[in-house]
Amino acid sequence: MLAHPHEPPVEIRLTEAEAIALAYHRAARGDAWNALVAAITDALTDLDEADQRAARQGRLISRGYARCRTGVN
Repeated sequence: MLAHPHEPPVEIRLTEAEAIALAYHRAARGDAWNALVAAITDALTDLDEADQRAARQGRLISRGYARCRTGVN
């Protein structure tokens, strides 16, 4: 049986970004503005955490190189 011309195909594959956007939109109960704000807040939080992890890792690497110095050129 064919779908009606004005209906979307039975099987629609969303991109990862679309699936995430849809999840935020549903969580915000259809309020697009609140969904957008929540998505941006989560993204900024994740970026901040990633920056902090990279900074900690950088300090550990720097200390490791300093401790392993042999003084040999």
